[in-house]
Amino acid sequence: MNVHGKKIYVGLSGGVDSAVSATLLQQAGAEVTGVFIKGWYPPGMPCTWAAERRDAMLVAARLHIPFETLDARAEYKKWVIDYLLAEYRAARTPNPDVMCNREVKFGAFYRYAMAAGADTIATGHYRSGEKDQSYFLWAVPKDILHATVFPVGQYEKEKVRMLAKQFNLPVSEKRDSQGICFLGSVSVKEFLEKELGSDNPALLHTLGQRVSRPDGPWYVVDKNVEKKEIVVSKTRIPSVQKIIFSEANWFTEPTGELEAQYRYRGPRVPGHVEENSFISKTSFPEILAPGQSIVFYRGDELVGGGIITQ
Repeated sequence: MNVHGKKIYVGLSGGVDSAVSATLLQQAGAEVTGVFIKGWYPPGMPCTWAAERRDAMLVAARLHIPFETLDARAEYKKWVIDYLLAEYRAARTPNPDVMCNREVKFGAFYRYAMAAGADTIATGHYRSGEKDQSYFLWAVPKDILHATVFPVGQYEKEKVRMLAKQFNLPVSEKRDSQGICFLGSVSVKEFLEKELGSDNPALLHTLGQRVSRPDGPWYVVDKNVEKKEIVVSKTRIPSVQKIIFSEANWFTEPTGELEAQYRYRGPRVPGHVEENSFISKTSFPEILAPGQSIVFYRGDELVGGGIITQ
């Protein structure tokens, strides 16, 4: 996309990737506006949104671009927080980053930008390489994903950090955030124990999860929420070759041989799609839990994805 003269709203998170993205767009001649997306944060738990917003403002000031704040607390609460807790209570394994992208970072943000007269939006997501985040983008509506600009999408992280220093950005030395989209520095375990209690391991563990026990490694192979029990084994018992999924979202037709990825940075399994199921050529090397995302690729092309039902 030729961005020269285009009015582009950039999601400024306060991190290095989005800061470099905004700078590259500005240098390419785009009319850039930085937007910090404010989410919902757990009451009484430490949060860093104020500090992140300050860093985003510093970047905007350094670039001399307009800066706005999008209040997306309602979308966060409904589509990320409530979804996460409902899935765990139902003994499924949610993927909150997928929903955060679909409903907030590309949903609410895109609508906000369009209402303000923007031509499109841009984010600091990676689309290839070691930091590839396409696994979390499968549920974004096709028209929005194809319209979004990813200025650092094809770069390696080292290149982005080098550019941040070259541009003298105020966040050039900032470490990457390790938290889930909406939790920041709060761990998922800490949040779940606060919301669901700490006395039911079946609510706090997912199928295939590694657990700390003597003479390990041990993995969760079954669980019973009502009995508050988990069953562990030293093997993950990979035995299935057919995975059924729902809520499919396709960017291109899922024909021919594809590769399926069932967790971030996990291996890709060759096979093909038949209606609402994926048939692999070999057994999956790990247990796949209902609620997880299964994402399909054709080479480096993101074909689509869905939510595992069984």
